[in-house]
Amino acid sequence: MKFTDTHTHLADTLLHTRLDEILRQANDAGVRRFIVPAASINDWNKIALLQSSSIYGAFGIHPWYAEKTDQDFLSRLDELLRLHPQTLIGEIGLDYADKNQPPEWIKRQKNTFRQQLALAMQHNRPVILHNVRAGNDLIRIIKESSFTQGGFAHAFSGSIEEAKEFIKLGFKIGIGSLLLNPAAKKARKAAAELPLESIVLETDSPFMLKNNANVPANVYRIAEIVAELRGIPLQVLSEQTENNVDAVLNINRL
Repeated sequence: MKFTDTHTHLADTLLHTRLDEILRQANDAGVRRFIVPAASINDWNKIALLQSSSIYGAFGIHPWYAEKTDQDFLSRLDELLRLHPQTLIGEIGLDYADKNQPPEWIKRQKNTFRQQLALAMQHNRPVILHNVRAGNDLIRIIKESSFTQGGFAHAFSGSIEEAKEFIKLGFKIGIGSLLLNPAAKKARKAAAELPLESIVLETDSPFMLKNNANVPANVYRIAEIVAELRGIPLQVLSEQTENNVDAVLNINRL
């Protein structure tokens, strides 16, 4: 069986400094492919160098860094996308976790998100969505932008209804480390009830676990929980989620 971690921050120091060990652990657990998103411009060069036949990079500006990023980032991102035709754009989106953030910061997040969606359309690339309490605005902006390249709705924790809206827009729903918490009822409901052809697996490593101790190998643990929740063999889950990833990456397996 093979699995893909569709969201792991291998460029983060916590993983990058012991990358060989991390990848060996993942391989032993059957996790053979990795999609590595950027948070800020500082990640881009690392991710470009990490790319291989099993590691897919994604370049973008996380909403946390939108306010701190110079507007010349678009030309730099455009150049990187031209140099690396297999990459995605991400992670991008909106984050409303801080209810006290100034309105101008939210405006900057939205503008940065729109700019990156436009670039994704120009280069015909899927995107990796960051969504914290911002589902309605994300869906609205994606529709307004006429964006059709789809991608991954990362670390989904919303309602089934919201997930279906993202699926209609061409996104696969990222089911991840939230499942390791038995109290994460929304995430477990999504993992159990969403169409199997619409979900992918992820860890968001090294984050989401105590002391930032998460690793890509945990995709196997997540897969076991999803298979149990759905009452299906692990092999079936492996095959379908791999096909789902291929669909986003536009890979046609023989």
